[in-house]
Amino acid sequence: MAEEAENGAATSDLSALLISLLKGVIYQEADAGLWNALLSLQARVRDYVAVLGLELVLDEAEGYAFLRARRESGDDAASRLPRLVARRPLSFPVSLLLALLRKKLAEFDASGGDTRLVLSREEIVELVRVFLPESSNEAKLIDQIETHLNRIVDLGFLRKLKPAAGQAAAFEVRRILKAFVDAQWLAEFDARLAAYQLQLGAGQEGAADE
Repeated sequence: MAEEAENGAATSDLSALLISLLKGVIYQEADAGLWNALLSLQARVRDYVAVLGLELVLDEAEGYAFLRARRESGDDAASRLPRLVARRPLSFPVSLLLALLRKKLAEFDASGGDTRLVLSREEIVELVRVFLPESSNEAKLIDQIETHLNRIVDLGFLRKLKPAAGQAAAFEVRRILKAFVDAQWLAEFDARLAAYQLQLGAGQEGAADE
């Protein structure tokens, strides 16, 4: 009876894990019980999601886990399965913000300070301002950046913090960003960004000539 009860509890934990992972990211800080269950059942989770063409990404040091589509190998049967986890195309401003936030996180980690990188909205605006076309309408620029920030919050890479009385809005950069924006992605984006800056500079010179 005790063994049956134990097996039933494990099956219940596995079901809860799979449902949570299919819905999104599991964070250690958000649910310690679910996180501990994942650590003990991760082999079963990996076997189960592999049937669906998915793989488990688990970072114990950073405290997060999520599912992603298995990398296609050409002759792999999984490459012919329908995608359960959809790709999400990102606009240039959102990609730019993600790259800048990833670099900021790398600099923050190198400084050896706190484990949580928190930036005010104004600090984020200053990060991205130099890469966007000059605008005489400051309020419009901030509104545009706010829209992009909300998109990144929806994607799970930023967490909007509740501001204290009299303080400006602030955001925590979620460490899961490191799993999605790697060195290769940054290098490719840097190349696109350099071309964009050249284009932007040429456009501004043309406007000045007129």
